[in-house]
Amino acid sequence: HVEWGLGRLSWTGEGRGGVQQEEGVRLSKLESEGGTTKNCESPLPPSPTLASRPGAWPGREARERWELRLFGRVLERAACLRRCKRTLPAFQVPYPPRQLLRDFQSRLPYQYLHYALFKANRLEKAVAAAYTFLQRNPKHELTAKYLSYYRGMLDVADESLTDLEAQPYEAVFLRAVKLYNSGDFRSSTEDMERALAEYLVVFARCLAGCEGAHEQVDFKDFYPAIADLFAESLQCKVDCEANLTPNVGGYFVDKFVATMYHYLQFAYYKLNDVRQAARSAASYMLFDPKDSVMQQNLVYYRFHRARWGLEEEDFQPREEAMLYHNQTMELEETEPPLEPEETPSDTEFEGEGDYEESIYADWWQEPDAKGDEAEAEPEPELA
Repeated sequence: HVEWGLGRLSWTGEGRGGVQQEEGVRLSKLESEGGTTKNCESPLPPSPTLASRPGAWPGREARERWELRLFGRVLERAACLRRCKRTLPAFQVPYPPRQLLRDFQSRLPYQYLHYALFKANRLEKAVAAAYTFLQRNPKHELTAKYLSYYRGMLDVADESLTDLEAQPYEAVFLRAVKLYNSGDFRSSTEDMERALAEYLVVFARCLAGCEGAHEQVDFKDFYPAIADLFAESLQCKVDCEANLTPNVGGYFVDKFVATMYHYLQFAYYKLNDVRQAARSAASYMLFDPKDSVMQQNLVYYRFHRARWGLEEEDFQPREEAMLYHNQTMELEETEPPLEPEETPSDTEFEGEGDYEESIYADWWQEPDAKGDEAEAEPEPELA
């Protein structure tokens, strides 16, 4: 085993025992969090700034009444969440520390897991673990070097690489793109619509998960404490889009949702379903309004609207595109400012240096040939 952060990962059986256990708890809580959050939603009281005199700052008494109503709703929602969570097994397990959850989000366990699997002579699983880490951290050169070495020992093709943390929509999206490139536009639209729907479900679940438990590590005044909790939840929601963006060929798909509408627009046009093509184009323009090619496509559809029997509503963005765009824009506009980082103490620079480097430094020496394992594998000492 290796001591890691504030938790312990044990590589037993298939080599993923510890990761599977922690990951199972995390995913179970994430799914349950979404359900409880949805069940306990309730509208908030209108802001006192929306008074009869626009722009007038409300009096202290009005602000206090509004604040009491607001926190009254917060207390009602908190009571609802407590009742709901008492019945769900996932919430009977203590929450891991905040940093542990962040490490899993960044796939840090796989950075150590691939090496443990290599030492256990489970090269295929070492390849999968290293590849899984690189899918979230494609610029990590050291792990990329290990993956290249492992693949050279096994002659692993690109098609055989497995992302152990891949979301369901990722494979569907890639299949839709391949079908699109092959000219099978009907099958491509079916898969792309499915990928889009599955992504939006996972995105909504991610937002709900950001309203789960938060670790509180110090004493603060009432309003700063509330502000910190809100800012942490908000930052988590802002990060959902980036964390769910798939990595294709070492690069994250830029404007992933917009890209899916781009494919749908042309595929529907090739299928002569111009109504859906126009709506997909309008949906794409929400995310990239300056795209000249898509602007020309919309002009073309409008010019021939009588020929295809298009109405004005056919040039409006799709409902789910509007909802997603509004959510992401509101989150970006409300994103909390970054606070200055604390200056690290000198103690961080004492000792052997970076833990990652220390456990591999004595081990890594690429062999001259596949069979030259004597040079490639001096025994390292794990911390």
